Amino acid sequence: MKTVYLDNNATTSVAPEALDAMLPFLRQRYGNPSSMHAFGGLVARDLQRAREQAAALIGADPSEILFTSCGTESDSTAIRSALEVNPGRRHIVTTRVEHPAVLTLCQWLGDHGYKVTELPVDGNGMLDLAEVERAVKADTAIVSVMWANNETGVLFPVERIAEMCRERGILFHTDAVQAVGKIPMDMRRNRIDMLSFSGHKLHAPKGVAVLYVRRGTRFAPFLIGGHQEHGRRAGTENVASIVALGRACELAAQGLEAENTRVRALRDRLEAELLRRIPDARLNGHPRARLPNTTNLSFEFVEGEAILLHLDQAGICASSGSACTSGSLEPSHVLRAMGVPFTFAHGSVRLSLSRYSTDADVDAVLAALPPIIERLRAISPFSRTRMPSAARLAPDPAHKH
Repeated sequence: MKTVYLDNNATTSVAPEALDAMLPFLRQRYGNPSSMHAFGGLVARDLQRAREQAAALIGADPSEILFTSCGTESDSTAIRSALEVNPGRRHIVTTRVEHPAVLTLCQWLGDHGYKVTELPVDGNGMLDLAEVERAVKADTAIVSVMWANNETGVLFPVERIAEMCRERGILFHTDAVQAVGKIPMDMRRNRIDMLSFSGHKLHAPKGVAVLYVRRGTRFAPFLIGGHQEHGRRAGTENVASIVALGRACELAAQGLEAENTRVRALRDRLEAELLRRIPDARLNGHPRARLPNTTNLSFEFVEGEAILLHLDQAGICASSGSACTSGSLEPSHVLRAMGVPFTFAHGSVRLSLSRYSTDADVDAVLAALPPIIERLRAISPFSRTRMPSAARLAPDPAHKH
Protein backbone atom coordinates (compact mmCIF):
# COMPACT_ATOMS: atom_id res chain seq x y z
CA MET A 1 0.00 0.00 0.00
CA LYS A 2 1.39 3.38 -1.02
CA THR A 3 2.05 5.74 1.86
CA VAL A 4 0.33 9.11 1.56
CA TYR A 5 2.45 11.41 3.69
CA LEU A 6 0.69 14.56 4.90
CA ASP A 7 2.58 15.15 8.15
CA ASN A 8 5.27 17.46 6.86
CA ASN A 9 5.03 19.85 9.82
CA ALA A 10 6.31 16.96 11.95
CA THR A 11 9.18 16.12 9.61
CA THR A 12 9.93 16.01 5.91
CA SER A 13 11.60 13.53 3.62
CA VAL A 14 15.23 14.28 2.79
CA ALA A 15 15.46 15.81 -0.67
CA PRO A 16 17.43 13.55 -3.06
CA GLU A 17 19.71 16.49 -3.86
CA ALA A 18 20.42 17.04 -0.15
CA LEU A 19 21.21 13.36 0.34
CA ASP A 20 23.57 13.40 -2.63
CA ALA A 21 25.31 16.46 -1.19
CA MET A 22 25.93 14.86 2.20
CA LEU A 23 27.11 11.37 1.16
CA PRO A 24 30.70 12.34 0.24
CA PHE A 25 31.17 13.69 3.77
CA LEU A 26 30.23 10.29 5.20
CA ARG A 27 32.69 8.50 2.92
CA GLN A 28 35.66 10.31 1.37
CA ARG A 29 35.57 13.85 2.80
CA TYR A 30 35.50 13.03 6.49
CA GLY A 31 38.08 15.55 7.70
CA ASN A 32 37.52 17.73 10.73
CA PRO A 33 36.97 21.33 9.56
CA SER A 34 38.96 22.60 12.55
CA SER A 35 42.09 20.66 11.58
CA MET A 36 45.18 22.50 10.34
CA HIS A 37 45.85 20.22 7.37
CA ALA A 38 44.47 20.74 3.86
CA PHE A 39 42.19 17.68 4.12
CA GLY A 40 40.27 19.36 6.93
CA GLY A 41 40.60 22.80 5.37
CA LEU A 42 38.69 21.69 2.30
CA VAL A 43 35.84 20.55 4.53
CA ALA A 44 35.88 23.95 6.27
CA ARG A 45 35.24 25.57 2.90
CA ASP A 46 32.25 23.31 2.33
CA LEU A 47 30.97 24.28 5.77
CA GLN A 48 31.24 27.95 4.82
CA ARG A 49 29.37 27.30 1.58
CA ALA A 50 26.49 25.75 3.55
CA ARG A 51 26.50 28.78 5.85
CA GLU A 52 26.13 31.03 2.82
CA GLN A 53 23.25 28.92 1.46
CA ALA A 54 21.40 29.03 4.80
CA ALA A 55 21.96 32.78 5.08
CA ALA A 56 20.67 33.39 1.56
CA LEU A 57 17.36 31.66 2.31
CA ILE A 58 16.51 34.14 5.06
CA GLY A 59 18.31 37.22 3.74
CA ALA A 60 21.08 37.18 6.33
CA ASP A 61 24.86 37.54 6.33
CA PRO A 62 26.74 34.21 6.62
CA SER A 63 28.47 35.47 9.77
CA GLU A 64 25.05 35.63 11.45
CA ILE A 65 24.41 31.89 11.02
CA LEU A 66 25.17 29.39 13.80
CA PHE A 67 24.68 25.68 13.20
CA THR A 68 23.07 23.72 16.04
CA SER A 69 21.67 20.22 16.54
CA CYS A 70 17.93 20.97 16.44
CA GLY A 71 15.29 23.65 16.69
CA THR A 72 14.98 23.07 20.42
CA GLU A 73 18.67 23.82 20.95
CA SER A 74 18.38 26.96 18.83
CA ASP A 75 15.35 28.15 20.82
CA SER A 76 16.98 27.40 24.18
CA THR A 77 20.22 29.07 23.19
CA ALA A 78 18.45 32.26 22.11
CA ILE A 79 16.31 32.59 25.23
CA ARG A 80 19.04 31.63 27.69
CA SER A 81 21.49 33.97 25.99
CA ALA A 82 19.10 36.90 26.37
CA LEU A 83 18.75 36.18 30.07
CA GLU A 84 22.48 35.83 30.59
CA VAL A 85 23.43 39.07 28.85
CA ASN A 86 20.68 40.93 30.75
CA PRO A 87 21.04 39.55 34.31
CA GLY A 88 19.07 42.43 35.78
CA ARG A 89 16.02 41.62 33.68
CA ARG A 90 13.90 38.74 34.92
CA HIS A 91 10.84 38.89 32.68
CA ILE A 92 10.05 36.84 29.56
CA VAL A 93 7.13 37.36 27.16
CA THR A 94 5.90 34.53 24.95
CA THR A 95 2.54 33.11 23.81
CA ARG A 96 0.25 30.34 24.99
CA VAL A 97 0.51 28.57 21.65
CA GLU A 98 4.28 28.18 21.31
CA HIS A 99 5.92 24.88 20.47
CA PRO A 100 6.95 22.93 23.60
CA ALA A 101 10.58 23.84 22.77
CA VAL A 102 9.80 27.39 23.89
CA LEU A 103 6.76 26.98 26.12
CA THR A 104 8.19 24.25 28.34
CA LEU A 105 11.50 26.09 28.72
CA CYS A 106 9.70 29.28 29.72
CA GLN A 107 7.58 27.38 32.22
CA TRP A 108 10.75 25.84 33.66
CA LEU A 109 12.34 29.28 33.93
CA GLY A 110 9.16 30.48 35.63
CA ASP A 111 9.74 27.83 38.28
CA HIS A 112 13.30 29.09 38.75
CA GLY A 113 12.79 32.73 39.58
CA TYR A 114 11.79 34.33 36.29
CA LYS A 115 8.46 35.95 35.57
CA VAL A 116 6.81 34.69 32.39
CA THR A 117 3.89 36.30 30.57
CA GLU A 118 2.05 34.01 28.13
CA LEU A 119 0.06 36.08 25.67
CA PRO A 120 -3.43 34.88 24.68
CA VAL A 121 -4.72 34.39 21.15
CA ASP A 122 -8.19 34.90 19.73
CA GLY A 123 -10.54 32.32 18.23
CA ASN A 124 -8.59 32.39 14.96
CA GLY A 125 -5.32 31.83 16.78
CA MET A 126 -4.18 35.42 16.17
CA LEU A 127 -2.21 37.69 18.49
CA ASP A 128 -3.34 41.18 19.46
CA LEU A 129 -0.42 43.61 19.08
CA ALA A 130 -1.87 45.77 21.84
CA GLU A 131 -1.57 42.78 24.20
CA VAL A 132 2.11 42.47 23.28
CA GLU A 133 2.69 46.16 23.91
CA ARG A 134 1.02 45.98 27.32
CA ALA A 135 2.99 42.88 28.29
CA VAL A 136 6.52 44.27 27.88
CA LYS A 137 8.00 45.91 30.96
CA ALA A 138 11.19 47.66 31.95
CA ASP A 139 12.59 44.35 33.21
CA THR A 140 11.67 42.31 30.10
CA ALA A 141 14.77 40.52 28.83
CA ILE A 142 13.29 38.87 25.75
CA VAL A 143 10.09 38.46 23.78
CA SER A 144 9.85 35.10 21.97
CA VAL A 145 6.98 34.66 19.52
CA MET A 146 6.80 31.96 16.85
CA TRP A 147 6.59 33.08 13.22
CA ALA A 148 4.09 30.38 12.29
CA ASN A 149 2.16 28.03 14.54
CA ASN A 150 3.10 24.40 13.99
CA GLU A 151 -0.45 23.08 14.55
CA THR A 152 -2.65 25.60 12.72
CA GLY A 153 -0.14 27.31 10.43
CA VAL A 154 -1.31 30.73 11.67
CA LEU A 155 1.22 33.47 10.94
CA PHE A 156 2.08 36.00 13.63
CA PRO A 157 3.16 39.62 12.94
CA VAL A 158 6.69 38.98 14.18
CA GLU A 159 8.30 41.75 12.16
CA ARG A 160 6.03 44.35 13.74
CA ILE A 161 6.63 42.87 17.20
CA ALA A 162 10.39 42.95 16.59
CA GLU A 163 10.14 46.65 15.69
CA MET A 164 8.19 47.30 18.87
CA CYS A 165 10.81 45.49 20.95
CA ARG A 166 13.70 47.34 19.28
CA GLU A 167 12.10 50.67 20.19
CA ARG A 168 12.07 49.55 23.85
CA GLY A 169 15.55 48.03 23.90
CA ILE A 170 14.23 44.48 24.31
CA LEU A 171 15.64 41.45 22.49
CA PHE A 172 13.25 39.63 20.17
CA HIS A 173 13.45 35.97 19.13
CA THR A 174 11.22 34.00 16.82
CA ASP A 175 10.87 30.24 16.50
CA ALA A 176 10.59 30.15 12.70
CA VAL A 177 10.94 26.37 12.42
CA GLN A 178 7.66 26.02 10.52
CA ALA A 179 7.99 29.21 8.48
CA VAL A 180 11.45 29.08 6.92
CA GLY A 181 11.32 27.75 3.39
CA LYS A 182 7.54 28.19 3.14
CA ILE A 183 7.21 31.97 3.04
CA PRO A 184 9.68 34.64 1.88
CA MET A 185 11.71 36.38 4.56
CA ASP A 186 14.55 38.89 4.53
CA MET A 187 16.37 39.61 7.77
CA ARG A 188 17.90 42.73 6.23
CA ARG A 189 14.43 44.30 6.19
CA ASN A 190 13.33 43.61 9.76
CA ARG A 191 14.53 44.04 13.36
CA ILE A 192 14.45 40.40 14.51
CA ASP A 193 17.44 39.76 16.77
CA MET A 194 17.42 35.95 16.78
CA LEU A 195 15.63 33.33 14.69
CA SER A 196 15.55 29.53 14.87
CA PHE A 197 14.92 27.00 12.13
CA SER A 198 15.48 23.28 11.70
CA GLY A 199 16.72 21.18 8.80
CA HIS A 200 14.23 18.35 9.01
CA LYS A 201 11.31 20.71 8.38
CA LEU A 202 12.63 21.69 4.93
CA HIS A 203 13.87 18.39 3.46
CA ALA A 204 17.25 18.18 5.19
CA PRO A 205 18.20 15.45 7.70
CA LYS A 206 17.23 15.42 11.34
CA GLY A 207 19.85 16.55 13.82
CA VAL A 208 20.88 19.86 12.24
CA ALA A 209 19.45 23.36 12.65
CA VAL A 210 20.27 27.06 12.55
CA LEU A 211 20.23 29.92 14.99
CA TYR A 212 20.40 33.30 13.31
CA VAL A 213 21.94 35.99 15.55
CA ARG A 214 21.86 39.51 14.13
CA ARG A 215 25.28 41.11 13.93
CA GLY A 216 25.85 43.31 16.97
CA THR A 217 23.43 41.38 19.20
CA ARG A 218 24.93 40.63 22.60
CA PHE A 219 25.22 36.86 22.83
CA ALA A 220 26.21 34.23 25.39
CA PRO A 221 26.86 30.68 24.10
CA PHE A 222 24.91 27.76 25.51
CA LEU A 223 27.52 25.08 24.77
CA ILE A 224 30.96 25.98 26.14
CA GLY A 225 34.15 24.31 24.96
CA GLY A 226 35.99 24.61 21.66
CA HIS A 227 36.18 27.50 19.26
CA GLN A 228 33.70 26.17 16.70
CA GLU A 229 31.08 28.50 15.20
CA HIS A 230 33.35 31.44 16.01
CA GLY A 231 33.19 30.59 19.70
CA ARG A 232 29.42 30.77 19.82
CA ARG A 233 28.61 27.04 19.85
CA ALA A 234 31.24 24.51 20.92
CA GLY A 235 31.40 20.99 19.52
CA THR A 236 32.63 19.43 16.31
CA GLU A 237 30.29 20.34 13.49
CA ASN A 238 27.93 17.77 11.98
CA VAL A 239 29.42 18.47 8.58
CA ALA A 240 27.51 15.98 6.43
CA SER A 241 24.14 17.15 7.74
CA ILE A 242 25.14 20.82 7.58
CA VAL A 243 26.12 20.45 3.92
CA ALA A 244 22.78 18.73 3.27
CA LEU A 245 20.99 21.56 5.07
CA GLY A 246 22.76 24.10 2.91
CA ARG A 247 21.60 22.33 -0.25
CA ALA A 248 18.06 22.02 1.16
CA CYS A 249 18.02 25.76 1.86
CA GLU A 250 19.04 26.41 -1.74
CA LEU A 251 16.21 24.17 -2.99
CA ALA A 252 13.72 25.83 -0.63
CA ALA A 253 14.63 29.26 -1.97
CA GLN A 254 14.08 28.02 -5.51
CA GLY A 255 10.73 26.45 -4.54
CA LEU A 256 9.13 29.37 -2.68
CA GLU A 257 6.89 30.28 -5.59
CA ALA A 258 5.65 26.71 -5.97
CA GLU A 259 5.08 26.48 -2.22
CA ASN A 260 2.81 29.50 -2.37
CA THR A 261 0.96 28.53 -5.55
CA ARG A 262 0.82 24.80 -6.33
CA VAL A 263 1.10 23.55 -2.73
CA ARG A 264 -1.36 26.19 -1.52
CA ALA A 265 -3.84 25.16 -4.22
CA LEU A 266 -3.58 21.51 -3.17
CA ARG A 267 -4.14 22.49 0.47
CA ASP A 268 -7.11 24.66 -0.41
CA ARG A 269 -8.78 21.91 -2.45
CA LEU A 270 -8.24 19.36 0.32
CA GLU A 271 -9.59 21.69 2.97
CA ALA A 272 -12.62 22.91 1.04
CA GLU A 273 -13.70 19.43 -0.01
CA LEU A 274 -13.38 17.96 3.48
CA LEU A 275 -15.43 20.80 4.96
CA ARG A 276 -18.04 20.32 2.22
CA ARG A 277 -18.27 16.54 2.53
CA ILE A 278 -18.14 16.13 6.31
CA PRO A 279 -20.87 17.75 8.44
CA ASP A 280 -20.05 19.33 11.81
CA ALA A 281 -16.45 20.05 10.82
CA ARG A 282 -14.56 23.28 11.40
CA LEU A 283 -11.33 24.93 10.36
CA ASN A 284 -8.98 25.81 13.21
CA GLY A 285 -6.96 28.93 12.55
CA HIS A 286 -7.21 32.07 10.48
CA PRO A 287 -8.66 31.34 7.03
CA ARG A 288 -6.03 33.44 5.23
CA ALA A 289 -3.06 34.35 7.45
CA ARG A 290 -1.63 30.85 7.42
CA LEU A 291 1.23 28.85 5.99
CA PRO A 292 0.41 27.66 2.46
CA ASN A 293 0.82 23.97 3.33
CA THR A 294 -1.15 23.56 6.57
CA THR A 295 -4.75 22.85 7.48
CA ASN A 296 -6.09 21.92 10.90
CA LEU A 297 -9.64 20.57 10.99
CA SER A 298 -11.83 19.39 13.84
CA PHE A 299 -14.69 16.91 13.61
CA GLU A 300 -17.28 17.06 16.37
CA PHE A 301 -17.77 14.07 18.70
CA VAL A 302 -14.87 12.05 17.28
CA GLU A 303 -11.55 11.31 18.95
CA GLY A 304 -8.54 12.53 17.01
CA GLU A 305 -6.49 9.47 17.98
CA ALA A 306 -9.14 7.19 16.47
CA ILE A 307 -9.15 9.23 13.27
CA LEU A 308 -5.38 8.98 12.98
CA LEU A 309 -5.43 5.23 13.62
CA HIS A 310 -7.94 4.67 10.82
CA LEU A 311 -6.04 6.97 8.47
CA ASP A 312 -2.87 5.05 9.26
CA GLN A 313 -4.60 1.80 8.37
CA ALA A 314 -5.47 3.41 5.04
CA GLY A 315 -1.81 4.32 4.49
CA ILE A 316 -2.28 8.02 5.25
CA CYS A 317 0.09 9.82 7.64
CA ALA A 318 -1.36 12.79 9.52
CA SER A 319 -1.23 14.10 13.08
CA SER A 320 -3.31 15.76 15.74
CA GLY A 321 -0.72 18.41 16.58
CA SER A 322 2.93 18.64 17.58
CA ALA A 323 4.91 15.41 17.31
CA CYS A 324 6.63 16.49 20.54
CA THR A 325 3.35 16.06 22.45
CA SER A 326 2.06 12.93 20.73
CA GLY A 327 0.76 10.30 23.12
CA SER A 328 -0.92 12.88 25.35
CA LEU A 329 -4.63 12.30 25.92
CA GLU A 330 -5.20 16.00 26.54
CA PRO A 331 -6.53 18.13 23.69
CA SER A 332 -4.03 20.43 22.01
CA HIS A 333 -2.88 23.37 24.13
CA VAL A 334 -3.08 25.46 20.96
CA LEU A 335 -6.76 24.65 20.38
CA ARG A 336 -7.52 25.18 24.08
CA ALA A 337 -5.88 28.60 23.94
CA MET A 338 -8.04 29.43 20.91
CA GLY A 339 -11.19 28.50 22.84
CA VAL A 340 -12.18 25.70 20.46
CA PRO A 341 -15.28 23.98 21.92
CA PHE A 342 -14.28 20.82 23.73
CA THR A 343 -16.55 18.66 21.57
CA PHE A 344 -14.37 19.68 18.61
CA ALA A 345 -10.97 20.03 20.29
CA HIS A 346 -10.54 16.29 20.86
CA GLY A 347 -11.29 15.53 17.21
CA SER A 348 -8.62 17.62 15.50
CA VAL A 349 -6.43 16.51 12.61
CA ARG A 350 -3.53 18.41 11.09
CA LEU A 351 -2.75 17.79 7.43
CA SER A 352 0.50 19.37 6.25
CA LEU A 353 1.73 19.14 2.67
CA SER A 354 5.09 19.62 0.99
CA ARG A 355 6.41 20.28 -2.50
CA TYR A 356 6.35 16.53 -3.03
CA SER A 357 2.60 16.30 -2.33
CA THR A 358 0.37 15.45 -5.29
CA ASP A 359 -3.23 15.58 -6.45
CA ALA A 360 -3.33 11.82 -5.92
CA ASP A 361 -2.44 12.34 -2.24
CA VAL A 362 -5.30 14.78 -1.84
CA ASP A 363 -7.69 12.42 -3.64
CA ALA A 364 -6.67 9.58 -1.30
CA VAL A 365 -7.54 11.62 1.80
CA LEU A 366 -10.82 12.81 0.28
CA ALA A 367 -11.78 9.20 -0.42
CA ALA A 368 -10.76 7.87 3.00
CA LEU A 369 -11.54 10.50 5.62
CA PRO A 370 -15.30 11.17 5.18
CA PRO A 371 -16.29 7.48 5.64
CA ILE A 372 -13.89 7.20 8.59
CA ILE A 373 -15.63 10.10 10.35
CA GLU A 374 -19.03 8.61 9.54
CA ARG A 375 -18.09 5.21 10.98
CA LEU A 376 -16.57 6.68 14.13
CA ARG A 377 -19.59 8.87 14.77
CA ALA A 378 -21.86 5.87 14.36
CA ILE A 379 -20.16 4.15 17.31
CA SER A 380 -19.45 7.27 19.36
CA PRO A 381 -21.11 7.37 22.81
CA PHE A 382 -21.29 11.15 22.45
CA SER A 383 -23.87 11.46 19.70
CA ARG A 384 -25.35 14.88 19.09
CA THR A 385 -28.72 13.77 20.41
CA ARG A 386 -27.26 13.01 23.83
CA MET A 387 -25.83 16.45 24.54
CA PRO A 388 -27.73 19.75 24.83
CA SER A 389 -26.77 22.29 22.20
CA ALA A 390 -25.57 24.76 24.86
CA ALA A 391 -23.00 22.23 26.06
CA ARG A 392 -21.91 21.49 22.50
CA LEU A 393 -21.14 25.13 21.86
CA ALA A 394 -19.49 25.86 25.20
CA PRO A 395 -15.76 26.63 25.01
CA ASP A 396 -13.21 24.33 26.51
CA PRO A 397 -13.21 24.92 30.30
CA ALA A 398 -9.40 24.90 30.22
CA HIS A 399 -9.38 27.98 28.00
CA LYS A 400 -8.43 31.13 29.89
CA HIS A 401 -9.99 34.36 28.68
